[in-house]
Amino acid sequence: MRGFAATTVRGYTSLLTRVLGRFDCPVWAVDADDVDEMLHALAVAGLAPGTRRQYLQMLRAFHAFVAERYATQVRAAFGVPVGDGGLDRFNHVRHAGDDAAVGPPPSRERLQAFFSFVRSQVAVASGYRAMARDYVLLRTPYHSALRVSELVRLDQPDVHPGLGPSGKLHVRFGKAANTSGPRPRWAPMLEGMDRILAWYLQDVRPLFPPTAPLFCDDDGHALKPGTVRDRLARLLDLEGVGWEERFTPHALRRACATHQYERGMDLIAVQQLLGHRHIASTMAYVKPSQKFVEDAWRRATDSAVRVLAG
Repeated sequence: MRGFAATTVRGYTSLLTRVLGRFDCPVWAVDADDVDEMLHALAVAGLAPGTRRQYLQMLRAFHAFVAERYATQVRAAFGVPVGDGGLDRFNHVRHAGDDAAVGPPPSRERLQAFFSFVRSQVAVASGYRAMARDYVLLRTPYHSALRVSELVRLDQPDVHPGLGPSGKLHVRFGKAANTSGPRPRWAPMLEGMDRILAWYLQDVRPLFPPTAPLFCDDDGHALKPGTVRDRLARLLDLEGVGWEERFTPHALRRACATHQYERGMDLIAVQQLLGHRHIASTMAYVKPSQKFVEDAWRRATDSAVRVLAG
């Protein structure tokens, strides 16, 4: 950093250390879900929008530096390209100053209405197999808490209906930690997801080319993360809901964590469900509804009163 004052260098170095400390993977592996999680955690911690923008700007600048200087070495050493840094031009920078982005995920009732709508379209859509695929595709992160990057890398043999009470998905390409490579895990199929996937594998997937990916395009190739986001956006457009009722695939993962916590799942179990390394990341994901919080306070107060009256 030739030409900068020592205090400036120390300030930038300190900020870069804090930014990189927010991720469990190298900067070239950071994706959109990671950035959303960071922004959410920063807002929950009370950091001002301007500070959150500084985090984003530093992440963007450092990623650009690594891509410019070391992309060839990264590919040679780790066999992976330097991606886009998880920053897209549509919403991440805007989210830095938008506290609505850290609000609760879509409610259980909202998602029930959405999935009911999509299910109704399956029978009437001109492209039956694509609509049926999208229905199952979008239910999977809600009922198994998968990241989009994990969802699109599932193969058909990764569905194990005989494991656990209701089957499990083998997430072979779980989010990597630093340079350790993928962290595989088993994700449960919750709330009837086993039956939905059984129907899909028997009646829908055979309509696509006989390739390995669980969710593929018309040519049999695995879907891309951007395609999943585009398909959800298209369905929300078709549903005709207002902006406040729209959500992203990442919000389905957050909704899974929150709704399972509200149903009584222990926070450590939610952490394992999400595949988080740190419980702090899980705490940033779980955003119970106001009614749940008020009911919890009421139960705690009633219990205290009974003890005192005891």
